[in-house]
Amino acid sequence: MTRLCKDIRSGKKLFMGKKVAISGSTGGIGRELCFYLAAMGASLILIDRNKARSEALGADLLKASPKLSLKYITADLEDINAVKAAADALIAEDIDYLLLNAGAYSIPRHKCSTGYDNVFMINFVSPYYLSRRLLPTVSKNGGRIVAVGSIAHNYSHIDGEDIDFSTRNKASLVYGNAKRHLMFSLFALDDPHIAVAHPGITQTNITAHYPKLIYAIIKYPMRVIFMRPRKACLSILCGMLCESESGEWIGPRVFDVWGLPSKKILSTCPPDEAAVITKRAESIYSELLGE
Repeated sequence: MTRLCKDIRSGKKLFMGKKVAISGSTGGIGRELCFYLAAMGASLILIDRNKARSEALGADLLKASPKLSLKYITADLEDINAVKAAADALIAEDIDYLLLNAGAYSIPRHKCSTGYDNVFMINFVSPYYLSRRLLPTVSKNGGRIVAVGSIAHNYSHIDGEDIDFSTRNKASLVYGNAKRHLMFSLFALDDPHIAVAHPGITQTNITAHYPKLIYAIIKYPMRVIFMRPRKACLSILCGMLCESESGEWIGPRVFDVWGLPSKKILSTCPPDEAAVITKRAESIYSELLGE
C-alpha cells in the first residue's frame, strides 16, 4: 500500500468522475478525507447534522478545488427518519462510494425514537441501515462502502441483557460495543463492496473527551506521539481502493496505532458472538424497514 499512499498524497485523480458521500464530514478525519477526495477528482456529498458547519467546510473545499462538484445532506444519525431520508437521497444521487465516518464517543446519553441509546444509534444502527440500503447502488457502480472501525471494539463483549449498553456509564465500553456491532455485522455480509478501515489513534473530537484540564495537558504530547488526522485517514482512503476479505480491516501497521496502512485479519470476536451480532443487526434492519 506504500505506492498507493504516495498516489493519494500526490493528488492522483483516482476518483475522477466518482460520487463520494461521507458522513461526519466536518470532523477531524472527515475534513481531511474531503480535502484528499476533492484533490483526487471526486464529487462530494457532505452528510452532517450541522448545515452551517457543512457549508463552511464546502466553502473551504471550493477554495482549494474550484471545480469541485459539491452537495449537502443534513442528517442527524440519532434521528432514524432523517437517516431514511438521507438513504433515499443517496440512492437518487446514484453514488459510487459511501464513507461511514460519523461517530460519537462521550456525549450526553438518551434514548432515541427507535428505543436505542443514542451512542448505539449513531455508531451502529444508522450506519448499518445506510449500508444495507446503499449496498445495491454502490455494488452496481463498482464502488465501495467503507465503515470507520475502531480499536475500541476490543473493549467490549456483547450483552444479551443490555444490547445497547444503556446501563453502562463508561464511554469506552459503550462506544466499543457499538463499533463491535457495526464492524462484525458488516463483515458478515461478506461482500467485496464493503470494507472496514480504522485510523488508529489521532487527535479528533472523539479524543477530546477528557476533562478540560487533563486535555489541556495531554493534547500537545498526543500530537507528537500519535499520527495527525491527515496521515491517519490514509487507511480509510486505502479501504476505498483496496480489496479486503471478510474479517479483514485496514489500519496503521504498528500495533494498530502508527505507520502506513496494512491489512489485518481480526480474531477479536468469536464466531458464536459474531453470529449473535449478525442476527441482531438484520433483525434491527428489518424492524426499521417495517416502520
